[in-house]
Amino acid sequence: MKTIGLIGGMSWRSTIEYYKIINDHISKKLGNFHSAKIVLYSVDFEEIEQLQRKGKWDEATVIIIDAAKRIEKAGADFVLICTNTMHKMAEEVKANISIPLLHIADATAKEIEKKGFKKVGLLGTMFTMEQDFYKDVLVRHKLEVLIPCQADREIMHKIIFWELILGKIKVSSQQKCKEIIEKLSDRGCEGIILGCTELPLLIKQKDSDVQLFDTTKIHAIAAAESALS
Repeated sequence: MKTIGLIGGMSWRSTIEYYKIINDHISKKLGNFHSAKIVLYSVDFEEIEQLQRKGKWDEATVIIIDAAKRIEKAGADFVLICTNTMHKMAEEVKANISIPLLHIADATAKEIEKKGFKKVGLLGTMFTMEQDFYKDVLVRHKLEVLIPCQADREIMHKIIFWELILGKIKVSSQQKCKEIIEKLSDRGCEGIILGCTELPLLIKQKDSDVQLFDTTKIHAIAAAESALS
């Protein structure tokens, strides 16, 4: 079994989900007392959030590269960035380590392809929805990607940062999220990417008639499968 490297803490609430999903998958696959071999480096998200807000992405990149190097030095065979937004610096991270980086958008696109979908909606932080670093990966997989309107993007961003990351789950926010999903569906989206690793804490497949792609689960299971391959 290969050793999985996790860059976590963005936020720690979704990192817990990664750890649980990976180990559940390994346990089901191998049985008995098996669990995953994992190296976890968890950053202080307060530092990251301030750099994001100030647009100091170069400084944030230095932190993530340092985390990846520490994980590599600790013996991981490959690494995951346990957040969608911080894949903004995925290419820089890959260029500074000698082990593979398992990209969350690539893993998600492969799951969408299995469904045969061509047009999907993307939910996440303003950074993930509005910048090209994430959408470009999906487009390379021949997917058409739609994002919510400006007002709905602002709502999603606030829900993520000021509720979910702080552990607040509100029924009213779940309803807003469902409404945003319905609007994207009305625009022709066959499925919706929950492109923030906290979003599955708020809304699950049972809450929506539209196919949801839980990037946390997809990324974590891809890691477990890679460890077993």
